[in-house]
Amino acid sequence: MISPKEFQLFREYIYETAGIALSNKKVSLVQGRLSKRLRQLGFSTFEEYYEYILEDDSEVWRLIDAISTNVTSFFREPAQWEYLKAHLQKIRQKNSTKRLRIWSSACSSGEEPYSIAIFLAENLPDFHEWDIKILATDISVEILKKAQRGVYPIRATENLPSYLLVKYFVKKRNERDEIVHEISDSIKKLVTFRIFNLIYGDFSLFSKPFDLIFCRNVMIYFDSPSQQALVSRFAKLLKSGDLLLVGHSEALTKNKEEFLLLQQSIYERM
Repeated sequence: MISPKEFQLFREYIYETAGIALSNKKVSLVQGRLSKRLRQLGFSTFEEYYEYILEDDSEVWRLIDAISTNVTSFFREPAQWEYLKAHLQKIRQKNSTKRLRIWSSACSSGEEPYSIAIFLAENLPDFHEWDIKILATDISVEILKKAQRGVYPIRATENLPSYLLVKYFVKKRNERDEIVHEISDSIKKLVTFRIFNLIYGDFSLFSKPFDLIFCRNVMIYFDSPSQQALVSRFAKLLKSGDLLLVGHSEALTKNKEEFLLLQQSIYERM
């Protein structure tokens, strides 16, 4: 069992490292998700594991991976994609340079940024004439490695239309002789993966604004002040009329001077 003292150690460390706020209701979650790692490393107490994390930088991200939930899928939030079909026309009208920059700010294992690239290839009439770059970031080194590989089990792609699988995926067998789908090179080349901490990262690295920012199902891990500060940073990276897309269960309640709610989980920079 994790003691109150041990839980507090992890709670403070996780907040200071990743900005993830854990309430007292998360004691069982922390205990359950870290117990397996303790057994793997041969530790008998959570405090021993905590001391180990302080000495091993690589273990920090295994801890964050265990606490956060990397649940995603291709073309998640269908209503947003339908809205974006109409929004593409606005982008085309106001963008004479045909330069498009999109940020998938919590990209997890890559389904979101690859979905964005496939969506553009399918719905932007003059797609091949555009200079398109999609930045995909996450706090986890391990999950970014998986995203860069772009290889997914059949169950991850089973809900995609067959014509998309034919056009944008390569069917192959992995080292375990399992059938998998790999993202085609034409889609991979549109996406750049980078590690970035949304709470403590240096936003001055972004020298030019984005046309779209996706930040879905990650702000639920942050406390209210962190959420508000993050959204304000996003606002500085968008021009008037550009969009911020959040998760279905998320809402911007403290940044009403910066964003206008268009429909659930879709906000326009004012």
